[in-house]
Amino acid sequence: MSSESLKDTTATPVVGKPPSTVTVTWAGDHRFDGQRKSGGPAIRMDASGQTGPSPVDALLCALAGCTGVDVVDILAKRRTPVQALSIDVEGERFSGVPGRVTQIHLVYRIIGADVERQHAERAIELAVTKYCSVRDSLDPNMPITWTLKLNES
Repeated sequence: MSSESLKDTTATPVVGKPPSTVTVTWAGDHRFDGQRKSGGPAIRMDASGQTGPSPVDALLCALAGCTGVDVVDILAKRRTPVQALSIDVEGERFSGVPGRVTQIHLVYRIIGADVERQHAERAIELAVTKYCSVRDSLDPNMPITWTLKLNES
């Protein structure tokens, strides 16, 4: 194939957000510290689970955090602000090597006096299926399910 025909088949880069750049530094044993290349706070990952979440746990936290931001923002735009939000995440793992995540279930626990169930469910659905860039970075065929616990003590 000539270089001319390669130019014809090469896709034009998508213009959007600038790339995310991070640096991950080994901190001994199974520990790694990651932070933006430009500096700022770091996160500790520890495959042994002693000084921080494992890398897979950090991935699950990233998914919950990403969808959580969207849920809070969507409900705030409806003028029904969230008073508290926590998200429990369970990632099923493949028993072989690598022990990849094969499916994820999220439990959203939302507290907000004016938050209506249908609006909270819609916010979660939009976060998980449309707005979360972490979700869209995962295998699109991986099942991700969720449930809502609204205003439970």
